[in-house]
Amino acid sequence: MAKAKAADGTKKKKKPASAKTATRKVKSAKRGKKAGGDHKGFEKLGKLADHPLIGDLLAVGAMAAVAAIAEKGFSGSSKGKTGGSAQAVKAAGRAAAAAIGKRLLTEVGEIRKAAKPS
Repeated sequence: MAKAKAADGTKKKKKPASAKTATRKVKSAKRGKKAGGDHKGFEKLGKLADHPLIGDLLAVGAMAAVAAIAEKGFSGSSKGKTGGSAQAVKAAGRAAAAAIGKRLLTEVGEIRKAAKPS
């Protein structure tokens, strides 16, 4: 293949790597050093998952999602409609988020009432 030439007849030169590319390489090198480190974050996340409130929130969200899917009448087949399952999943996600949010607000409200001096 012929090399591209500029309008004045000289060959084009390659541009040097930008500073942004060089910065990315440095950041990825820093990440590599952490690979063999301790996993305190995973341990803390595991302890959080064992908390009774988290289990309760997950149960509330799952029940709301199942109820939303049942309300949409999802049977696993499209029945001539396109995107019916996608809409059911979106509705289930919204219902789960709303139920979890409501439960969290209730729990925080109870904690605040208990913390008020009588």
